[in-house]
Parts: sequence; C-alpha cells; structure tokens
Amino acid sequence: MSELFNVASSPHIRSKDTSSRIMLYVIIGLLPASCFGIYNFGIRALIMIIVSIASAVIAEYIFNKIVGKKQTINDLSAVVTGLLLALNVSSTIPYWEVALGSVFAIVIVKGLFGGLGQNFMNPALGGRCFLLISFTGSMTSFIDPQSVDGVSAATPLAVIKSGEGLSGVNVMDMLIGRIGGTIGETSVIAILIGAIFLIIMGVIDLRIPATYLITFAIFAGLFGGYGFNWTYITAELCGGGIMLGAFFMATDYVTSPITPMGKIVFGICLGILTGIFRIFGASAEGVSYAIIFSNLLVPLIERVTVPLAFGVVKEKKGGDK
Repeated sequence: MSELFNVASSPHIRSKDTSSRIMLYVIIGLLPASCFGIYNFGIRALIMIIVSIASAVIAEYIFNKIVGKKQTINDLSAVVTGLLLALNVSSTIPYWEVALGSVFAIVIVKGLFGGLGQNFMNPALGGRCFLLISFTGSMTSFIDPQSVDGVSAATPLAVIKSGEGLSGVNVMDMLIGRIGGTIGETSVIAILIGAIFLIIMGVIDLRIPATYLITFAIFAGLFGGYGFNWTYITAELCGGGIMLGAFFMATDYVTSPITPMGKIVFGICLGILTGIFRIFGASAEGVSYAIIFSNLLVPLIERVTVPLAFGVVKEKKGGDK
C-alpha cells in the first residue's frame, strides 16, 4: 500500500518532508547565489555570510533559553534566515550591522510572534528593512566587482532611475552577475539554478514567482517610460532583488497564501507594489517593502480565495442562498 494514503485517523496525506529537510533544500538552493557572491565580492562576502548565520542561530538559541521554549535551532530555519539576510546586504557594510539585523529578524520578527510558523512577515526581509531604515548609507553603497580598486558604483537600476537611459546598461552582465549589488542578487543565472532545484524538489511552485514577474513586467512596460523595450524590461527583471525575492522569499510557506488562487492574487500584488515603489518611488528598488506589504495582505487574500467545500453554496447578501 502507498505510504501516502493509509486508512487511519487524520492526517490522511503524509509526507517524509520535515521542516528541517525543507530548510535544507532552501539552503542548497541558495548555494549557487552564495558561491557566486563570494566569487564576485571576495572573502568579505564569505565572512558576512558566516557572521549573519552565526548571529541568527545564537540569537534563536539564547531567546529560546530566556523564554523557556524548546530549542528549535535544529530545524535550520535560523540558518536560512541568516543566509537570506546576508545575501540581501552589501558586502561593504560593517559586520556588526548584519549581526544586528540577524538578531532583529530572529528575536523581533520571528521569536516575539511565536517562532517558526507564527511570524507575519519574512524574518530576513524584516531584518533587511530594519537595516535599510537604520543604516541607509552603508546599505545602499555597492562596489563594482569588476573594479580592481573596489570603488563604489551605481547599480544598473540606479542608472535607469537617474534618467541616464539604457546606454550604460549591459543585460548580459546582469544575467551573469558582473554588476554591483547585494551579495546574492547579482547573478540571475545562479539564482535560477537554485530556483530550479527547489521546483524539482517540490519545495516551491511557479504560481507566485511567475505571476509576480509577469505582473511586474507588464506594469514596468506600461508606466516605466520606455514602453515594452526589451532591454529595459530585461534590466528591470534582472536588476536588484526581484529574482531572489520572487523565488526565495515571496514563496515562504508561513507568509504567503496556501490557496492556488491566493498565490496568483499574491503575485499580482507583489508585481504592482514593486512597480509602484521602483517607478514612482524615490528608490530604484522596492522588492523588500513590496513583499512585506503583501505579507500583511495574506489573511485577507486567503479569506476571499478559499475554495468552498463540495456541496456548500456561497451565501448571498441578506442571508439568501
């Protein structure tokens, strides 16, 4: 008899996947982007990743000790949070800043709301936004990985946002990752390799990322000022944290809808909000805030998209059926 279906008390559908195994899959999926980030930005990027992960794990251990909760560091969720946060910061920020961001993500965003499964927003993005607000200068300073002197350089999105046009944008460099940016967001190819692994392993499906990217591309084409120019649309999709966010953070089980239609609505919200922040906002980015705002909408999205049970007729206004 199949291990998935047994005549027994609920739950009737069983899976060998545990929280720790899923987190391990996510870590493996993030390895290509992590390795390329270390190659791109050097030993400092590696130290940043180690500091961020260690800070997250230690913070979770100490927090659980203080509040008397069972230790949860073995589920690897703190490792994923620390790794994601490191991949979302510049390699030039002080190490203590990323450590502070990890502590904020674990203690404030995750721990104080009940731990894994109870947080209302993605902890890593909560930590990143905390750092963006607190240390804007260092968080928005990026180096050119192709420069031997490690000088600061504007990202392609910043160049487009400044009104300089598309002449200085090299889409191939953006695909490969030979541009400035955060440690883990520069190489679209590396991100997609990890995303394909997660899709094959059944950790994520394409509803949220596909809807997100398509909606954003349409929004950018309509309101970006360049029309549906191939270079512009590709640059917007390859630049910044949209690819990393679409596949590795917007798909977070805890903070995204579980209903099929809800995932699509969630992706549409993400695409529109990212477009608004990027095109009409002061910053060239906006992925982090778009995901967090959409996380807040998840309860409402699930409420209006939950499928009716078989045989149940939706009540009309006034109590009629």
